Amino acid sequence: MPILTKLYSMQEASQHNTKNDCWIVIDGKVYDVSPYLDDHPGGDDVVLEVTGKDAKEAFEDAGHSQDARELMETFCIGELDPSMPELQEVKISTKKEPANLDQRLKDIPLQYWAFPVAVVGVSIIVGFFYLRKK
Repeated sequence: MPILTKLYSMQEASQHNTKNDCWIVIDGKVYDVSPYLDDHPGGDDVVLEVTGKDAKEAFEDAGHSQDARELMETFCIGELDPSMPELQEVKISTKKEPANLDQRLKDIPLQYWAFPVAVVGVSIIVGFFYLRKK
């Protein structure tokens, strides 16, 4: 009797991207590595960095041993569904990473910067008229 493998989409795998719920994808296989994050020799941040995308390159670049590869298989929970489209790129932002200043300024609603700009403008006009009288 064949063993049934659970199929997941890359989008579904990418939603599991926290320390308490972390899935990674390597070579089309989906791994729930949540219980191993505290024990990972490279730290949990390197694993969390590759959630939501195929982590094969990062895994291979780290030079994992055969023991690590065997241990990894114990965390396998399924495979990627080949009929589902893959995500192009998922960016997980952290509080440590400052946002682009230009983008932050664009995200500020008009009401928050219009009043200070108006006060400065009125101050300049009043100052101009005041100096003109002298």
